[in-house]
Amino acid sequence: MAQRTFRLCAALLVAAPLVGVARADRGTPTEGAMDLAREKDTLEQELIAKHGASQRERVHRGLAQVAAQWRRSDGDGAAFSAFVRRHFLVEERDLAATLARFEEELEQIDGHENEIGRALRRPQELDIGPVLAVDPLFAALDPSAHMIEDLFQSKLAFAVLLNFPLTTLEERLREGPSWSRARWAEDRLANRFARRVPAPVQQEITRAGAAADLYIADYNLWMHHVLSEQGERLFPSGMRLISHWNLRDQIKADYADPKGIDRQRVIARLMDRIVTQSIPGAVIDNPRLDWNPFTNQVNPSPPSEIEANAPDRPAKADGSPEPDTRYSLLLANYHAARAADPYSPTAPTAIARSFDLGREIPEERLKAMLVEVLTSPLAPRVAALIEQRLGRKLEPHDLWYAGFQGRAKFTESQLDEITRKRYPTAQSFAADMPRILESLGFSRERAKYLAEHIVVDPSRGAGHALQANRRGDLPHLRTRVEKGGMDYKGYNIAVHELGHNVEQVFSLYDVDHTLLQGVPNNAFTEALAFVFQSRDLEILGLQKPDAESERLRVLNDFWATFEIAGVALVDVTVWHWMYDHPNASPAELRDATVAIARDMWNRYYAPILGHQDTALLGIYSHMISYPLYLSDYPLGHLIAFQIEEHLRHKGPLGAEFERMAKFGAVTPDLWMIHATGAPVGPRPLLKATEAALSGK
Repeated sequence: MAQRTFRLCAALLVAAPLVGVARADRGTPTEGAMDLAREKDTLEQELIAKHGASQRERVHRGLAQVAAQWRRSDGDGAAFSAFVRRHFLVEERDLAATLARFEEELEQIDGHENEIGRALRRPQELDIGPVLAVDPLFAALDPSAHMIEDLFQSKLAFAVLLNFPLTTLEERLREGPSWSRARWAEDRLANRFARRVPAPVQQEITRAGAAADLYIADYNLWMHHVLSEQGERLFPSGMRLISHWNLRDQIKADYADPKGIDRQRVIARLMDRIVTQSIPGAVIDNPRLDWNPFTNQVNPSPPSEIEANAPDRPAKADGSPEPDTRYSLLLANYHAARAADPYSPTAPTAIARSFDLGREIPEERLKAMLVEVLTSPLAPRVAALIEQRLGRKLEPHDLWYAGFQGRAKFTESQLDEITRKRYPTAQSFAADMPRILESLGFSRERAKYLAEHIVVDPSRGAGHALQANRRGDLPHLRTRVEKGGMDYKGYNIAVHELGHNVEQVFSLYDVDHTLLQGVPNNAFTEALAFVFQSRDLEILGLQKPDAESERLRVLNDFWATFEIAGVALVDVTVWHWMYDHPNASPAELRDATVAIARDMWNRYYAPILGHQDTALLGIYSHMISYPLYLSDYPLGHLIAFQIEEHLRHKGPLGAEFERMAKFGAVTPDLWMIHATGAPVGPRPLLKATEAALSGK
């Protein structure tokens, strides 16, 4: 989704957050290791003598890879030697058959574990009834937590490490373009076992992630009870917006209303209160209290203003601020990542794992791309155009200007009326998927195939796409449907999620090696979902592309990338700060995050949007529930733009989308060259923006 996806690779899970890991679990990975130098030397000579000098490099590498992970609990030196003699493979047919067997069995293991985890999280993630006290405990149970260790203890992991090479990111970038598809599958198999993270650490990752996810899923504001600076009610009764997604999208929607600026200013002030944690805790998800975010005053709502179906919440006018819950969870994420650090010697921080293992793009390269967009002379030119279109000076909330989009022609209520009528339930959206897919350029046969392979569920949160990991299981599209039907915000997110799900079907069911299932990183699945989301009005029959809409699309893509680039830099900078201040308290982290957000604003945005020292760049909920994920969004925008430029010259979306999606999880530049003919970068977007501003 534009907000969230569950397509997290194993490398990134190791970098994910956990809370309260016992000190005993944070020892170095060498504890229990053995000195196997004598056995290695003997075995190396023995195997080379047996199989010939041509096997020297493979023997040396395989022995080193196994010895690096062998623990006393795996057996003594004699057991090590016996294992190596039994499992070292030489013949190509044996290596190929072993690769195929691992691919087959790991697909089943991963797939069924994914299904169990999905079932355990179902009551917490889906809008199917109240969350019981035990549901967060079930959601925190990770059926895969012990799997890596089980694969080592069973010696299956060692069989892989003995016979298939581990590679560095540098090697993959340098040599990957010449590899066969089978060689790529070998690489993905071997690197699965580059780290041996203890099961308690992995289990705690899931527990903390579930806690953060529940916190974010319940972070709703009842907007009829959020007042203007003058104490007016500007929002309709019953409007319940989740932070940050719905709040941001309401700002976007209000550009279609000449009086929408007052509501936008309220939301911007509200967002700032969330980031600074000066929001009264009592008003969160509470329609029985009125709150003025400008004065921070809280009062009980008059009985006449309380919604008929309002949940039972305390009506006591408690103005105490939220007790830094946001930053307690973020800090817990950091401590969890540090617990996993010793078990990843090649990427020893969560930041390194996020970029080098998760994205396979070096941090400095990606940051340079973002700064190139943020410092482009095109930014003030686009801002001047926005100012001209609005007829006023820009304000901080114009960071989310949506006037370049076709939706700006319609009010939010008009779009809500259309989508609620068409999609009264989640299942009505599911029933319409074949038509939606055909309207996007898929053949009737492929549209039917895709719709049959996607399950739609009613989401408790904003919505997300949950992939399947084995053929036979199906991806799930979770979408939020309010009691009156799916509003436009929910529809827009659902179309985005559908993009994820279509990619997930192709990259599992139609990929040649399931070890290559997926796409290079989360930015790519976001990019492919953006391709769907940008066509949401076309699907409703409300817009047809023409030269002017194409020009506006380019400008919108630039502004969206400009917006999220700074958010991503805040996210990464906060993590660097936590590593530099390992003993920080939640309050200290709050102050640091606010300072970083304000500094980034002052550096890149204040010269264009004005208003020094706003903290809006810290509002994104991903910082709490999906650590170090936000860089995938600007990267996803750059990738999506390159894909869109390619599609403009290649005809219907359907066949090209399928060709791209089933290429699998290779390195980013290799995937992009296959998809569009060029590596990842900001230049295509900047070039097209220059042309759009010049009217060319």
